[in-house]
Amino acid sequence: MIIKTEEELQQIKEIGEICGRVLKEMVAYTKPGMTTKEIDEFGGELLKKYDAESAPISEYDFPGFTCISVNEEVAHGIPGSRVLNSGDVVNIDVSAKKNGLFADTGLSFIVGEVEDERKQKVIDVCEMAFEEAMKKIKPGTKVSQIGRAVNNVARKNGMTVIKNLTGHGIGKTLHDVPQHIMNYYEPGNSELLKEGMVIAVEPFISTKATIVREGKNEWAYETNDGSIVAQKEHTIIVTKDGPLLITKVDD
Repeated sequence: MIIKTEEELQQIKEIGEICGRVLKEMVAYTKPGMTTKEIDEFGGELLKKYDAESAPISEYDFPGFTCISVNEEVAHGIPGSRVLNSGDVVNIDVSAKKNGLFADTGLSFIVGEVEDERKQKVIDVCEMAFEEAMKKIKPGTKVSQIGRAVNNVARKNGMTVIKNLTGHGIGKTLHDVPQHIMNYYEPGNSELLKEGMVIAVEPFISTKATIVREGKNEWAYETNDGSIVAQKEHTIIVTKDGPLLITKVDD
């Protein structure tokens, strides 16, 4: 989506802030001993409070308001009876729509105490990769430079990127143009970022794996080797002054 009017700008900012607030509140709510379904239902109540509709439900008939993935699950985890333990890596992904516009945000974090420093490292490297990607967000930059930045950070820190999970355009649909924003460099991709373009950038950083597969159900993705994976995602408007993170909520 390319923002063309002030009304579109304000509406996309509104749903962006809603997704950001819901994610932030869900992360703060998450504690050891809770089930992922409890956390998801809390998120569903928040979306209702903000008069927003869950995108996974509306677009894909997903069995949850949000996607909650734990440890071996990398993405699209179904909320259910799974009980969280201290030290688990949890990823919460919130996407929603309001006034016909979509936003998407996600974060991996450790619930309870940090009991494995490798888990904290992969989360820290994911944060670093995201920040480096943000330096590439401006009109006229090749989309492929985002992936180059992400992959460079992973490689310098002895880690890998998940190649078959990507960022994407967003706005009037949940997955808009550009269809894929890879987390590695594609030399043949000459697509350019444009002013007013709305995109979701989401590095997936792994301790070893480069590919995920379908997991224990028809939704969740997992690694074959039990690698630890972390994700961070924001919905962003490309502006001449750099990236505008509409799902980032300040304290």
